Amino acid sequence: MKGSLLGIFKIVTMKNICYYLFFLFFLSANVHAQLGSQFPNLEGETLLNKQVVIPSDTKEKFTLLGMAYSKKSEEDLKTWFNPIYQKFIYKPKNPGLFYTEYDVNVYFIPMFTGVKKAAYGKVMKKMKDKTDPKLVPHIMFYKGELKKYKEALDFEKKDVPYFFVLDKQGKIVFVTSGSYNDDKLDEIENLLEE
Repeated sequence: MKGSLLGIFKIVTMKNICYYLFFLFFLSANVHAQLGSQFPNLEGETLLNKQVVIPSDTKEKFTLLGMAYSKKSEEDLKTWFNPIYQKFIYKPKNPGLFYTEYDVNVYFIPMFTGVKKAAYGKVMKKMKDKTDPKLVPHIMFYKGELKKYKEALDFEKKDVPYFFVLDKQGKIVFVTSGSYNDDKLDEIENLLEE
């Protein structure tokens, strides 16, 4: 009896381990599914009323995109504004010895989908008035459907912003999400220095 119970326990345990390993593999493959794939066409309008199509208008340079599609995720997106501006956009008059200049496109993209599309014009006008003029060219509004991007970019958590680095051909080479922290910025910087 003891031997048969032990045998059953081993079978059940091995079966559970296989399920867990499959689940972990599927989860990790799904999280990184977009790495190496072409970024889907995204057409938007900057706060300067300039139409931009990503990635076709951003090729030949690396591109850093921050995308948000809920009020909460937009708040977290804003935590990235100043650090990214200071690191990748700002050009000092007298650069110091350790200054690195990056040739990178940067866009922060609030996404207006579903019923929120009706607020597009009003929010854009309000944001133009409140946004630091140095950031205005780097804020791009998107109005349209969300499903295509949720599927292609694997961003299901609506309350966090998502960040993508595209190479010079428009392929996704880095993905992160959530509010700003130094480690995430360091990863992006290391990638752009290669």
